Amino acid sequence: MASPNFSPKPAVVIVGAGAFGLSTAYHLLERGYTDVTVLDRAEHLPAVDAASTDINKVVRSCYGDPIYTQLARQAIEEWRDDMWQNCYHECGVLNLGDAYTEQSIINDIKHGAKVERLDSPASIRAQFPSDLHNSGRLGTFTSLDVSSTSYFNHDGGWAEAERAVGLLMEHVKKRGVKVLPGKAVQELVKDERGQTKGVRCADDTEYEADVVVLALGSWTASAFPSLNLTGKCLATGQSVATIQMTLKEAEEYRKTPVIVDFRTGFYIFPPTHRNVVKFGIHAAGHTYTVSGSTTSTPRTIVSDPDSGLWIPRSILKELRVQLRGVYPALAEKPFSGTRLCWYTDSPDGDWVIGRYPGDSGLVLATSGSGHAFKFLPTLGKLVADVIENKLDPELAARFAVDRQVKPPNGERVSVVSQELNIDELCGPEDLIPTL
Repeated sequence: MASPNFSPKPAVVIVGAGAFGLSTAYHLLERGYTDVTVLDRAEHLPAVDAASTDINKVVRSCYGDPIYTQLARQAIEEWRDDMWQNCYHECGVLNLGDAYTEQSIINDIKHGAKVERLDSPASIRAQFPSDLHNSGRLGTFTSLDVSSTSYFNHDGGWAEAERAVGLLMEHVKKRGVKVLPGKAVQELVKDERGQTKGVRCADDTEYEADVVVLALGSWTASAFPSLNLTGKCLATGQSVATIQMTLKEAEEYRKTPVIVDFRTGFYIFPPTHRNVVKFGIHAAGHTYTVSGSTTSTPRTIVSDPDSGLWIPRSILKELRVQLRGVYPALAEKPFSGTRLCWYTDSPDGDWVIGRYPGDSGLVLATSGSGHAFKFLPTLGKLVADVIENKLDPELAARFAVDRQVKPPNGERVSVVSQELNIDELCGPEDLIPTL
């Protein structure tokens, strides 16, 4: 018999089976929740066009904001757990930059990261395998002036994103979470007081809940226009490209670090086990507004199978320029693929995690702003704290849906997105370098 003081855990429906949604499901399980359902629009999971369905993501604690540094350090510790089956590769992160990285190194040191300040091009080149710079396949890094701040963080690297999401999804399913694909939620179901009490899907099925968590990533604003989230959750396409190496080529670059250049936004990974190297530019990205709407909506391989992976030619050109400065030989190789990876951006770069104003049954967990995936092992703790009304007040104010927005945090080289010009998208013929 239950104790007279026993209070059952609320039933929770989570909309979205990406990083925010699955991490939330995991942490609710850890707290004893037994009625958790995850719904996702995709017929097959992980969703092929979700931002978290990617070959890799950077795992770093290099933040100009000490709160994110602390949270990232906690996440990195969790990535080392056996649960993740070696999804996390701690190759180190080479941070190249300016005033942002100067504050970052202070924060990293304060929180116990193993860092090494680099004060010259030679000290930067020394972080790479000697065979690379002895053969001329490594850039000179002479564009870094004396005011640049660069450092190597040994406590960081990259995670196999899609595999990590798949592992987490299977983990929560085995523990009783109902993860249901092919469930496109179209409507929030309200009670007589206007409070959310469940959702209705496109197939007319309904799911009741005490709490509904919206974790739809870049589809958040467009899927629920009545919530008026356009100014808080902006869908932006971020350009990335890949190169397929031979096994011999990949071995030459295998022991390189992740590189993040905060001056230009360029970042690049070591080769994966499939000998693919990925790189991109962390910037404001592109919006895409369909006819009849004022809300940016992801344009992906699902909505546009023929060209949903193409990126603007101007960005393709810039990627090759930036790649040439780091790995000159790779810049002369054909690109094997491109992708617009759709983020959900908030104006200030902070996440949106909190109850929707005036609706105690609705929680938002979104606006990863291009830097949430690294927190996959711990992100759901914050959402669970919101559900249980015990999120730290400072964090609650920072992540609130209706917060006073701060200026951009300085992490990106540009903060104003451009509307995507379909006519400017690259095609397969553009992936070959021109002389």
